[in-house]
Amino acid sequence: MARIKGGLNAKKKHNRTLKLAKGYRGARSKQYRVAKQSVMRALTSAYAGRKQRKRQMRQLWIARINAAARLNGLSYSRLMHGLKVANIDINRKMLAEMAVNDKEGFAALAETAKKSIA
Repeated sequence: MARIKGGLNAKKKHNRTLKLAKGYRGARSKQYRVAKQSVMRALTSAYAGRKQRKRQMRQLWIARINAAARLNGLSYSRLMHGLKVANIDINRKMLAEMAVNDKEGFAALAETAKKSIA
């Protein structure tokens, strides 16, 4: 029985990597060895980036809530403490959404937080 060489599988593996490297400049998108390094690095950065995006979104929400809270005479930490004391369980994403789109509703929450602290 004849030996089967691995040329076809190697070609498929190379093409898979080169397809991922499409759009990279120069040798990074043409040569397998360079493309493989670039793709590995890019995939690592993409994995880390998905984690960072969650942190950045939370940071943005907190900044928006803080700005709106200060317009209502509270700091961010006092607002969050007041809401916790008043047993109002609302996440930061929704609070930030309210701060931007529903200023009256946010002001009502801020008043509730003020009363619960005092």
